[in-house]
Amino acid sequence: MELIIPLIIVFFIIFALIKKVKVFDAFLFGAKEGLYTVYTIAPTLVGLVAAVTMLSSSGVLDILAQLISPLAEKLGFPAEIVPVAVLRPISGGGSTALLVDILERFGPDSFVGRIVSVMAGATETTFYAVAVYFGSVGIKKIRHTLLCGLLADFTAVVFSVLTVRLFYS
Repeated sequence: MELIIPLIIVFFIIFALIKKVKVFDAFLFGAKEGLYTVYTIAPTLVGLVAAVTMLSSSGVLDILAQLISPLAEKLGFPAEIVPVAVLRPISGGGSTALLVDILERFGPDSFVGRIVSVMAGATETTFYAVAVYFGSVGIKKIRHTLLCGLLADFTAVVFSVLTVRLFYS
């Protein structure tokens, strides 16, 4: 099994040689294009990381989660999932850390553990995805995409709760 990747690489090199493709030149061209892509999206990623760090360090995300928690509880959503729901569109790593914390405190088979697990698979790191994909091709008008992405994340959170309630209650 550990030979599968080297065999695939060898296959592509042999196929390219049969087709008379200059393998090393094609590799260099691809590497150059990859570095240019990194160069174009690096400022966007640096800005995104700085914004996420500022939001987390300043406590804004915690305040937002505390403001939303009472409404979530009235709607039947556990308050423990709110910080994950708030952070997930912004930071995959941060939301994963919260998910692990919830799984350690409540267990993976708990109601809350199941909800955050489904949320992790159903939601997207919307701000990161928009920043990387749109930034790499130079798209600046992201208003509608961002709104639709955040609505999709909200829908995924709601249906995560409903799905777990339907199948495990």
